[in-house]
Amino acid sequence: MKFGVVVFPGSNCDRDMQDALQNDLNQDVIMLWHKEKDLSMFSTEDCIVLPGGFSYGDYLRCGAIARFSPMMQSVIEFAQKGGKVLGVCNGFQILCESHLLPGVLLRNANQQFICKNVYLKGVGSDKALKIPIAHGEGRYHADEATLNKLEANNQIIYRYCNENGEITQLSNPNGAIRNIAGICNETRNVFGMMPHPERATSDSLGNTDGRVVLQSLIMGVQATVTEKAALVNF
Repeated sequence: MKFGVVVFPGSNCDRDMQDALQNDLNQDVIMLWHKEKDLSMFSTEDCIVLPGGFSYGDYLRCGAIARFSPMMQSVIEFAQKGGKVLGVCNGFQILCESHLLPGVLLRNANQQFICKNVYLKGVGSDKALKIPIAHGEGRYHADEATLNKLEANNQIIYRYCNENGEITQLSNPNGAIRNIAGICNETRNVFGMMPHPERATSDSLGNTDGRVVLQSLIMGVQATVTEKAALVNF
């Protein structure tokens, strides 16, 4: 499995993602410039990653300009053919702007940029994962019909929780509706999340919970209650 990490003007987590995948998870990574279009070196078993940052300076809306970049046109086609796509933070915003994922990311409820460790847990798991966040527009929102559809299809992959795995209002850092931290599309090949798993994969940093999230892409399995952590079903 290969990973392609897209680099936009303003990306600031692209090298973090590359380092986490290459050095902590021993994966092959190819960096992709936003003006390029060629994804012929990737199969649908591979994964394209849209990293965090401030693509194109976050002008208009976060991710609104990146959605029209030459590389994103290829990424959209790649996803429509069944290729795996992961968007983290700004990457999640881009996926929503591209309509590869439903909903929008709004300004945080407290109207401030938030940078800290939070806890989240995946579907089918009681284990709380400690993952950093760093965003000003991370409040996931969608209408009731969309939310109910996400619930019915098990597309809500991660929710904010406390360190004991309890989903509470106090554990919601940005006011996201229904404590949503990450979702996937109906065909489960496109995934977006606001927290940064690539910032929690190194032993040197004292937190490796992010490996659980990234490893799920590699393993391609769904977590069960008996497994040691929540894995995303790609």
